[in-house]
Parts: sequence; C-alpha cells; structure tokens
Amino acid sequence: MTVGASSVKTAGEQTDSSTEQPTPQLRRRLGRADLRAVPESRRALRELLRHWGRPGTSEIAELLTSELVTNALIHTDDDAILTATVSPRGLRVEVRDFVARRPRPCVPDADDGTHGRGLVLVQSLADAWGVRAHGVGKAVWFELGAEAA
Repeated sequence: MTVGASSVKTAGEQTDSSTEQPTPQLRRRLGRADLRAVPESRRALRELLRHWGRPGTSEIAELLTSELVTNALIHTDDDAILTATVSPRGLRVEVRDFVARRPRPCVPDADDGTHGRGLVLVQSLADAWGVRAHGVGKAVWFELGAEAA
C-alpha cells in the first residue's frame, strides 16, 4: 500500500484525441485510518485548482474534500480513493470507500464538539452531492459548478 500516492494528470494525456480540451484530474489512494491524508489531500486539491474558480471557491472545495476524506477514513476502517476532476461544467470530487454502509447527514448535537457536521457542510455548500453505490462500497461526491469559476 502506498500512502499519500497521488497523481495529477489530464484526461488528454489518456487519449490521443487532439480536439478535446484536457481535463485536469487528481487521483489519490488514501491509506486506512491515516489522517495525514486529510491535509495532503487539501494541498493536492489546492494545486489542482490553482487557476480555477473565483476567490473562495478553492477554499470551499478544500473544506468539503476534507470532510469526505475524513469521513471515509474514520467511519470505514479501510482504504479510500479520492478523485477530483475539473471540467467545463465545474469541479467534481468523489471519495470512494469499500464499505457499503451509506452515510446520513444528521443534525449535530451542540454538546458534541466538532463531530457530526461534515455532511451538513457538504449539503449546504455544494451545488450538488450524493452517494453512489459500487459493487463493493460506495462513492460520496460533491460538485461545484463552473459558474463559481
């Protein structure tokens, strides 16, 4: 297992088509319960988004990505895969894990410190978000539209 392994590439590098615009993408494998992946993911996303969006958009994307990465590492006790893709439509970030249990936003208890607010933040700040089932596990995703750019 490689902890913190990442790549930033463009979809244009994966195809021979010279007519398509390259699509910047970040893909990172997150090690099981390795919370160092949270700030590392934020830094990698910041680099990917350096020239995308208006002021404040990158910070929102980093915050929401941190929430999804943290949830996957804390609540699944397994590896996860972070994928972020910038396209003309906007930014899509997806964190795939290998546990089928679906996350649910909950109203955080005021006495619960900082726990229980992640999906509420995603729900309120993202243009769209959801959970997609996989054969083994799920992917939790959010999108920020190009109009934020």
